[in-house]
Amino acid sequence: MSPLFRRKAPAPHERFVTLVRKPGCHLCDDAQAVVEKVCADLGVPWEKKDITEDRELHDRYWEQIPVVLVDGEQHTFWRVNEERLRRELTG
Repeated sequence: MSPLFRRKAPAPHERFVTLVRKPGCHLCDDAQAVVEKVCADLGVPWEKKDITEDRELHDRYWEQIPVVLVDGEQHTFWRVNEERLRRELTG
């Protein structure tokens, strides 16, 4: 695609992050700390969802939690890299 016709990336505040986690999960706690920090720094809205309360999320992501979704698409799982998430939300 020509650079003249490339769509502009959405601004961070137009993005949305979802953290899929479960209670008592230390990796989930670590992931949440990164998501909270990056989203607060960039003004990105986010939510957390408990995999034990949502059958569809459980069936889809049980072996990968914690899972981070950006705009509904899987960004990463297990360990969240702060710089990678920042690049995704700003690039």
